[in-house]
Amino acid sequence: MTTPVYSDKPSVYFDHARREIEPLLPTHAARVLEVGCGTGATLHWMKQTGRCVHTTGIELFAGAAAVARERVDTLHVGDAEQLAQHALPPASFDLVLCLDVLEHLVDPWAFVGQVQRLLKPGGLLVASIPNVRYVSVVVPLVLAGRWRYEESGILDRTHLRFFTRGSARALVSPTGMRVTQWKARMPPVMSKSGVANLLTLHLLRDFFTMGFLIAAQKETPAA
Repeated sequence: MTTPVYSDKPSVYFDHARREIEPLLPTHAARVLEVGCGTGATLHWMKQTGRCVHTTGIELFAGAAAVARERVDTLHVGDAEQLAQHALPPASFDLVLCLDVLEHLVDPWAFVGQVQRLLKPGGLLVASIPNVRYVSVVVPLVLAGRWRYEESGILDRTHLRFFTRGSARALVSPTGMRVTQWKARMPPVMSKSGVANLLTLHLLRDFFTMGFLIAAQKETPAA
């Protein structure tokens, strides 16, 4: 499979602290790994606010990695699917972040298995996953037969996999992982989608959900 091209992405694509994950984060996680850390903005924010002690990032794009190297404690540059399997020791992280990353991978299901291996017992995976059932995707597809890739968003041309609510939940909760928190990423209330969601009394909520924030915990072996 051809490797997606990221070099033409705008700088903001890589340099954005994902503060919306805050409600899903533990109070403190000593060692944190972010897969696809971009310029390290999220890890830098977490450490500056005392949420972790040591940060590790994986980043494919060399330009973003050059900035991240100054912001994170340990940085691995390259393919996350290979690095997670060969470069990182098992049970070494309290928290792993996969924020709008899993849909870019060739085999995200196997990768979540690697994440599970990297987590300590009781450790947490926090993932952000776009919802392909969103109205801006479904309506053009159903009414006009149009599936048009874009530079960013749900139909980002670098996405290799697509998920709905059910398949996203199944992805992050294989045997030995348990979903502990779930948060829908909704559009602004006064946007077209936000207003439509209100007018339909939230009965079609999944069609107006841009994506999902999910926390899944590695189960602790029974004594």
